[in-house]
Amino acid sequence: MYGMSGPFPIRGSVSLPEAELMWRFSRSSGPGGQHVNTSDSQVELRFDLARTEALPEVWKQRALERLAGRLTDGVVTVRASEHRSQWRNRETAAVRLAALLAEATAPPPKPRRPTRIPRGINERRLREKKQRSDTKRGRSARDWG
Repeated sequence: MYGMSGPFPIRGSVSLPEAELMWRFSRSSGPGGQHVNTSDSQVELRFDLARTEALPEVWKQRALERLAGRLTDGVVTVRASEHRSQWRNRETAAVRLAALLAEATAPPPKPRRPTRIPRGINERRLREKKQRSDTKRGRSARDWG
């Protein structure tokens, strides 16, 4: 892992600017003993996707489209509470957000070009199918007449 001080790389030279990340901390459920009642170890990381200047415009539009279901007023939120320490949860949340944005801004896959099955291969398949059918038919005691 990389250190806590941003910026978190998304893809290529583009990365999440630390200044645009909004952090919120709260008490986390789960293990931790008495310590868990007093520390704000759950991390909520918010990133304003609609207003960011860090992403190229094309990426931004792509991400807004793909993450439409996850956005609240153009803001994407990631939560992390699996670790006992806030620091590790911060790191987890940041990495998760970077991965989410990397996936959402990825270029669409190239369209599939349909290929034709060569005639010889198709004929061979049908011939083998017929042979198999005859073999199975020959096993039956009934007279197919």
